[in-house]
Amino acid sequence: MTQVQFNNALMGLSDKLHYYALSLTADSEKANDLLQETFLKALTYRDKFAQNTNFKAWIYTIMKNTFINDYRRGIKTKNTFEGSTGDYHITSTRDKVYPSPDSFYSTREINNTIQDLEDDYRIPFTMFLEGYKYKEIADELNLPLGTVKSRIFFTRKKLEKSLSEYAPN
Repeated sequence: MTQVQFNNALMGLSDKLHYYALSLTADSEKANDLLQETFLKALTYRDKFAQNTNFKAWIYTIMKNTFINDYRRGIKTKNTFEGSTGDYHITSTRDKVYPSPDSFYSTREINNTIQDLEDDYRIPFTMFLEGYKYKEIADELNLPLGTVKSRIFFTRKKLEKSLSEYAPN
């Protein structure tokens, strides 16, 4: 598909993508932002589009994944920006719960349990906790993607079993 054909196909989906963005966000401004970000990603990663595949499905998948990633990012930060006279202040959730002394002990115990794991399990798991994606871990450790996923899964199960006394009742 040439650049012109790609752009024409993308612009031809503009109205339908806008409605889909509205259905995801339920907000006109957020829908416009999502649409713009989807267009940007589609144009940036145009070379990733495989010929003879469903272009419309590819674009809709980009939009859906962008929405999900933005949603998850928003949940993780849980910060809001309040504007007052041009100044912006970051405020966290008002129901702040401070950790109890027991939780510090629990955290130390969890970290010690992780450190006691075999390297084959500990290294991929700690990389995952540090924010690496499965693919990045696989590339860094020169392992198949499935192996990385299964090691992280089994590490979670091992930790769940060995730290069961700390689980809430």
